[in-house]
Amino acid sequence: MTLSLEEVIRLTGGRQVTPPDVGADAAITGVATLSEAGSGEVSFLGNEKYYKDYLATKAAVVIVPPGVPDHPAGVALIEAENPSLAFNALVDAFMKVANEFVPGVHPSAVVDPSVVMDATKVRVQAGAVIEAGAVIGDGSDIGPGCVVGKYTKIGEDCRLYARVVVRERCILGNRVVVQPGAVIGSDGFGFLLNKETGRYDTVDQVGIVVIEDDVDIGANTTIDRARFGRTVIGEGSKIDNLVQIAHNVTIGKHTVIVSQSGIAGSSHLGNYVTVAAQCGIAGHLHIGDQAILAARTGVMSDLAGEQPYWGSPSAPYKDAMKQYAAIRKLPEALKVMQELRKEAEGLKAKFTKKKHWWQRG
Repeated sequence: MTLSLEEVIRLTGGRQVTPPDVGADAAITGVATLSEAGSGEVSFLGNEKYYKDYLATKAAVVIVPPGVPDHPAGVALIEAENPSLAFNALVDAFMKVANEFVPGVHPSAVVDPSVVMDATKVRVQAGAVIEAGAVIGDGSDIGPGCVVGKYTKIGEDCRLYARVVVRERCILGNRVVVQPGAVIGSDGFGFLLNKETGRYDTVDQVGIVVIEDDVDIGANTTIDRARFGRTVIGEGSKIDNLVQIAHNVTIGKHTVIVSQSGIAGSSHLGNYVTVAAQCGIAGHLHIGDQAILAARTGVMSDLAGEQPYWGSPSAPYKDAMKQYAAIRKLPEALKVMQELRKEAEGLKAKFTKKKHWWQRG
């Protein structure tokens, strides 16, 4: 795929801020970082940390924020309000060509005769298994080694990468992307201790998982089916790699959950919530819309929305920072306390040794 400068401008929605002749003859064949880009590639400046790389770049075209004062010689600059987002549109164009969708069912795939799909509009890759009663929407791509369980419904234009498992009766909306190794609809962690036998008995998990439109799910993430009812991932939500979502959890719309976070059963997250890396959320809790959980936050009670939290147990971010600052002062405070204790003990010893006038002979 080769693009002209005009086509790059059109795809990114920006405007050229260098003279029209700069880069006019460029043949753009790819994208790269500022430090690695060559004469046929586009890069972007999205963070001031990379300004030195920007000044030294060999890229043909760089997407920049408004008002950048320096212009590297020979580089065509395209101005955009959000360079990263504009660059992503360009990456998407290249990726569509690289991952050209060719419908059809691979000979090694196993598709039950009762599956509802149009084989001329769906791709089922090598080694995939689609069980009885499943429904696959047009434009969906079932990757190598995937397993789609009985009576599962997958919407249009979904992409399941290699070795994804979607268990029985679960429902995926349209344009859902699931990265390699993710498991949707595994049993929830349900066990009860039987006092008579002294053993744990399994509690049946008979519910499903519902994933709404435009959700992205990261590699090796697991989303458990409900004990009964539904585990729900709301429209437009983005879930990173290695996330655990337990049974009967409800995630609102456009919520972001970052790597290695875990959400225990029956908790409810609102819309536009941000859960940073390695957060832990206990069960049966409610987190309000637009709440932000900083990295490694431990949530043990309900949290109101529209504010940031941090710490374990979680506290409003400003309070948590004050607590952290106080904790860092503890060694010095302990040292002062020990010195004061010694001084107090010295005064006590001195006082007890001194005789009062009525005790003198």
